Amino acid sequence: MTHKPTPETRALAEQLSAYGIPQDDIAKLVKVSPKTLREHYAEELETGSIKATAKVAGALFKAATGTGQGAITAAIFWMKTRAGWRETSNIEHSGSIDGASSVQIYLPDNGRNDAQTPNGTSGTVSS
Repeated sequence: MTHKPTPETRALAEQLSAYGIPQDDIAKLVKVSPKTLREHYAEELETGSIKATAKVAGALFKAATGTGQGAITAAIFWMKTRAGWRETSNIEHSGSIDGASSVQIYLPDNGRNDAQTPNGTSGTVSS
């Protein structure tokens, strides 16, 4: 038996995709196999996620450019994620720590091509 999508099942697939529901779970709710879901609802699965991201981005932009509660937090988040802003720390040290002859300090990635740290992030190593 061939599956025939309806406007209701198309809307449901798009909405659930927008919420980030896994495709296997969407297929169960639409009452089709995951393969049939992908064959008949590919556009809804793709656009649902895009529309949700756009809606959240719009709300964040509105909050970041507004004056209401949370505007500063939203603006800082926007600048960190979209404009490359970052928080920095200055570390000063003199003397030794527990008799150690050297200290290694790993700083966050600052866009330079410095030494690779043990945890895989770029940083500056000083001793």
